[in-house]
Amino acid sequence: MSLLEVSDLTIRFGGLVAVDSVSFTVEPGETFALVGPNGAGKSTLFNLISRIYEPSSGSIRFKGEDLLTAHADQVAGLGIARTFQNIELFEHASVLQNLLVGRHTHRQYSFLSELLFLPRVREQERENRKAVENVIDFLDLQPYRNSLIAGLPYGVRKVVEMGRALALSPTLLLLDEPASGLSVEETNDVAFWIEDMKKLMGITVLMVEHDMSLVSAVSDRVLALADGKTIAVGSAKEVQSHPAVIEAYLGPDSLEVEA
Repeated sequence: MSLLEVSDLTIRFGGLVAVDSVSFTVEPGETFALVGPNGAGKSTLFNLISRIYEPSSGSIRFKGEDLLTAHADQVAGLGIARTFQNIELFEHASVLQNLLVGRHTHRQYSFLSELLFLPRVREQERENRKAVENVIDFLDLQPYRNSLIAGLPYGVRKVVEMGRALALSPTLLLLDEPASGLSVEETNDVAFWIEDMKKLMGITVLMVEHDMSLVSAVSDRVLALADGKTIAVGSAKEVQSHPAVIEAYLGPDSLEVEA
């Protein structure tokens, strides 16, 4: 059974069809990339899967269950975590505090238990701290553990946001342009981390990305979108050489030049 099944998904904003009958599956343990020019509908698909948007038609199933019955605040608890194009962190909190926010879905005690700081609460706090420390070690964030987000460079902030998503211990991780604004070295680090997420943590990755070098390095399969529609599916090499993809990125004249 596929981990994620998207079938004939469509969303309209007034007269604009942002996603038009898109279907794909994501298998357990793979990295699946969504690519396409700006405005292709990639981030809109993420917002549909995250339940931020309500589709006009179609279905989304996660672990065989209908994801459309869940509200946006329930998605993380189902095992789906995500990052955003625009970094969404608490700027006046530390790296450690931001990562601990990612453990909120694991809270299994009442307000009264927390107020009294009962042994069950103390035990879970220890478990949450251990999980976060493992993420800090995994992403080499030790030098920044107690630093405020507001004082960190952009590249480190991107890593912290990824870390907060990992702290949730997700089954499916949605990475929205993880290499955007990063240097070549930082992008290489992201590639290593994605591979290790799959191999060491058993996490399945669904990624939106413009950097085709990263897509080629880590993706098992790629789906290309243009104007909200699927134009190609396959390996990174197959998709990059597909005529419809070349036309979407470079325009129809590019095909005449290649011919």
